[in-house]
Amino acid sequence: MALLNALLRAARMARHTPRLAAGLPPDDEVLLDAPDDRLAPALVAAGRGEYDLAAKLLAATRESAEWENRDRYVMRLADFAQSRPEWFTYWQFAAPHDSDALLVKAQLAVDRGWESPARAELLREVSPLIAAAADSDPRDPVPWRIALDHARGTNAPHTVFEELWADAVRRSPHHYGCHVAALKYLSAAWYGSHRECFDFAERAAQDALPGSLVQALPVRAAFAYLTSDPSGGPAGFAGLVARERLDTAADLAIALSYEYAAADPWPAEVRNLLVYVLVRLERWTDALEQLRRTGPYATSFPWDRVSDDPLGQFLVLRDGVRIEVASAMPLRARRVHEGTGGR
Repeated sequence: MALLNALLRAARMARHTPRLAAGLPPDDEVLLDAPDDRLAPALVAAGRGEYDLAAKLLAATRESAEWENRDRYVMRLADFAQSRPEWFTYWQFAAPHDSDALLVKAQLAVDRGWESPARAELLREVSPLIAAAADSDPRDPVPWRIALDHARGTNAPHTVFEELWADAVRRSPHHYGCHVAALKYLSAAWYGSHRECFDFAERAAQDALPGSLVQALPVRAAFAYLTSDPSGGPAGFAGLVARERLDTAADLAIALSYEYAAADPWPAEVRNLLVYVLVRLERWTDALEQLRRTGPYATSFPWDRVSDDPLGQFLVLRDGVRIEVASAMPLRARRVHEGTGGR
């Protein structure tokens, strides 16, 4: 019987897997961390050693209070400055007190501190840079997201975290980046627990604005659980977090995904994260549908948490999901004849 089941599974895979590629872009069209139409020209110019477009981009987000875009652009520009620092050096020399340059400088310093074995000590030296960025525009919540990440890296106690969180919420009560930073601090991997992490995520999602990525916080909590607890596998989910809570988090993220167009780059990271969680929950059909909605936009997170080749991991996983869906499909479709009651 085991041999027969294996043969049937192989036959179903061979029959159905190729056609399940419908709606999925070819491997060579999938992009990793593709910048949007506003960020791409700034990165190209930075590659030539020019900072003007990056400065104009961040100034536009500040003037129009586009805090979510501002947060994303600051992280990408700081990441680019890690390997190509010339353009940013020129910017700092030309405008040392520019609020946007100060923000990128603070983000870059925190990123570098995180990579050091002496992380806590180096990050404590970064505090004045974060304070300068925060003082340069009291409306901006992004320095407080950086401060929350900084608090996690410096082993700051809960009292400090709560003060920073209160300051962040005063500036922007629904800012996604600040919520993600707070969720990380409260995770079991850092200074909280799975219960604290889920409770925070579910409350925030319940209070979130329509279409806000904050609604994806519970699926982030699910990811934190599934990647930190050995019992968090699909075979049992023993003990710490109920399977129902994980499924509810995934369902909420699925509903959020449907509020955006397919192949929209804005929710790409949330969709990649959702696919990871659905795969761990063995919800293969749901995972395949989200892969179709993701389109060509692969993101480093979460795949860089499980592989040194995040794009390769994403592509391999796409194939694996198709195989799992195909292996569960009937080998042959049932024929329904008129006048026979379907027999």
